[in-house]
Amino acid sequence: MRTLLALVPLALAASTAAAQTLGPAEIRRIDSVFAPLDGTGRPGCAVGVSRNGVPVYTRGFGMSDLQHGVPITPQSIFHVASVSKQFAAFAVALLAEDGKLSLDDEVRRWVPELPDYGTRITIRHLIYHTSGIRDQWELLSMAGWRYPADLFTQDDVLDIVSRQKELNFPPGSEWVYSNSGYTLLAIIAKRVSGKSLREFSQERIFGPLGMTRTHVHDDHAEVVPGRTSAYEMGPRGWKVSTPTFDTHGATSLFTTVEDLLKWQQNFVSGTVGSRALLTEAETSAKLTNGKPANYGFGISTEVYRGAKAFGHGGADAGYRADVVRFPEHGLAVSVACNFADALPGQYARAVADVLLEGRLEPKPAAPTVAKAGPASVSAARLAQIAGVYKSPTNDQAFAFAVRDGKLVLTNYGVPLEPVDDTHFSVFGITAEFTGPATATPTGIRLVAGSMVVDSMARINAAAPTRDQLALLAGDYWSPELRVSYRVELTDAGLVLHRFKHPKVGLQPAYQDAFLGGEAGTVRFVRTKGRVTGFRLTGGRVRNVEFTRAVNRP
Repeated sequence: MRTLLALVPLALAASTAAAQTLGPAEIRRIDSVFAPLDGTGRPGCAVGVSRNGVPVYTRGFGMSDLQHGVPITPQSIFHVASVSKQFAAFAVALLAEDGKLSLDDEVRRWVPELPDYGTRITIRHLIYHTSGIRDQWELLSMAGWRYPADLFTQDDVLDIVSRQKELNFPPGSEWVYSNSGYTLLAIIAKRVSGKSLREFSQERIFGPLGMTRTHVHDDHAEVVPGRTSAYEMGPRGWKVSTPTFDTHGATSLFTTVEDLLKWQQNFVSGTVGSRALLTEAETSAKLTNGKPANYGFGISTEVYRGAKAFGHGGADAGYRADVVRFPEHGLAVSVACNFADALPGQYARAVADVLLEGRLEPKPAAPTVAKAGPASVSAARLAQIAGVYKSPTNDQAFAFAVRDGKLVLTNYGVPLEPVDDTHFSVFGITAEFTGPATATPTGIRLVAGSMVVDSMARINAAAPTRDQLALLAGDYWSPELRVSYRVELTDAGLVLHRFKHPKVGLQPAYQDAFLGGEAGTVRFVRTKGRVTGFRLTGGRVRNVEFTRAVNRP
């Protein structure tokens, strides 16, 4: 009897494993998602899938290293970019459970280098991307740093963030992604624990979970056996595109799809962290207006085809990654890719479509698009849509024009693909023009999946004269960036010369505001009628101050 009883756990384990295996048809369908990425002449992806904590599918497609002919395997190590954030948040939360800090501590208690903005910014604000602190990557780019060519360090980030005179918004009032907040979390973890984030994470997270091929990469020159290279497509074929920075917390996790499945299972097993912490990590923050931010501890919260899902994506240089967990279905998917055009979030949800078939809500029916493409939207309708649309909360604006029968986002010179008379696709986002379908739109909504990421109202476009433009030309200095920009009047209009970056044309948008493409929105400031400076706004940075070197009439 004792012998039989001893065999019961083994039999249960065997039956559980058998119940988690995939059928041949499921395997073929998942293979088909990644089949276009396979081959010896291109980079690709690794994918891992688990059911109820048991890995059921782990495969590699494409090449890890094109120069040496090394294929991708489930054990290949990838830089997973912003997937790193949940680990930085979790490390700080563990320190809070240890009683070493509180997530409601003011950030300046631990990082006194930050300015006093006259309002309370907490560690929790950093975690939720609701602090209002400007984003490090955009700040460094505005200051002339070139990514990924230049080496960034933690000290570089702390230095430039500490020089900012303003916040993007009052803490808690908005959700705007800020990598700076997560670099600050890594700095806080080190100052509180006395250990680097790499050491602390190994001791408290990776080690206990058996994540043997995972570490926080804090030395860009360190040799890592099994690491993939990353690529982007150039004019002569694939070229290497790997990040070179020694900043972490917001990024720089090196891991495998197999190890990421172990991490996802921790939210079920509770091996690391209390049940309260694990629940809070996947609970969305609420803004001061009561609306959800759809973001927890470095984890996005979403509903995919009716199923609750938790996950996060990542993108740095040529690396792309995505992890997603469907707790109600016991399903977790991790995808890591090493080429810039990869869409791991789309691939991961395609895997979910296969394995949760019949248990998800139907996909929304896509509007019918005429085969003629641009001809599916009349020239008269495109002319109605063309114009300038501005954010109600900041200086950002989009300008649309009709060129060669297409609607073009002139900020970047990018054409939009029509879906119907109201919806257009650009950068993987749906642009929905609001208002009567047969009249001039009153605004625009930018929708990613089921989430509205931005809304803008239509405004009157400015048309300054050449004499008015001449008053804006000159040299401008930013004390926050420690960099000088020059505004020049040419035959083609105003041109913005940026330090160590290509010059860009400034397109009139609205009163005293100009669109500079990737440079952002430039809004000139007047004092007693004189142009005394301008404010520079990008996607994650608002109102950076530039002062005119010499004031002209």
